Amino acid sequence: MHKLFLLLGVLALYSCSSNTSNKQETRTTGQPTSDWVFLLEGNNLDQWKMYNEGPLQGWELTNGELHGSGAGWDANQDLITKQAYENFELSLDWKIAPANSSGIFYNVPKGSAQPIYEAAPEYQILDDKGWPKKMQPNQYTAASYDMYAPDGAKVKSVGEWNSTRIIVKYPQVEHWLNGVKVVTYEIGSTDWKAHKAAGKWAQVPQYGIAKSGHIGLQNAGKVIYRNIKIKQL
Repeated sequence: MHKLFLLLGVLALYSCSSNTSNKQETRTTGQPTSDWVFLLEGNNLDQWKMYNEGPLQGWELTNGELHGSGAGWDANQDLITKQAYENFELSLDWKIAPANSSGIFYNVPKGSAQPIYEAAPEYQILDDKGWPKKMQPNQYTAASYDMYAPDGAKVKSVGEWNSTRIIVKYPQVEHWLNGVKVVTYEIGSTDWKAHKAAGKWAQVPQYGIAKSGHIGLQNAGKVIYRNIKIKQL
């Protein structure tokens, strides 16, 4: 009987230790920390810098939510990750203020002298219903801005959180919105070159050609981000 109680005690101790270990390996998202890097870890911006390499401005991080002030497209207040990535999955939540617009960039080249929107592909963020003028199909939320229109995108009402995923396995790219894949394309393909030649980037030779780069957040309109995480593929 004494041996039986001893065995049960050992098993209970092992179970408790195992459960504690498992809890330490996951976050509230349920994702293993060995896969995901949380880019707002510790409620600070240690993993970010300004695209223009200047002092941090135009952004405020409060309780895990990153607020852009809405300085404007050419205010030069865009934020990028300190680390560059090649093949990755980026996941985050966002919500936009009424009649505002912004964007998420990827494969942002280091040291570019061009505005961020001329240097790298953009996942468009927009108040689709409240924007004051009609846009082209490839300029609404989740589009590859002025390149590929989203198919089946369902944006939540202003003030509600949307979920975005961007998956890049160069040259393949996917845009997801609220659990639905809405854009797929291949960088450098004949189709991609045709889209580029037909739009705003026809006379911008450096647009979208980088095979890797930083993640960028545009401080164009008032937008809030949270749960920003990335894993390399």
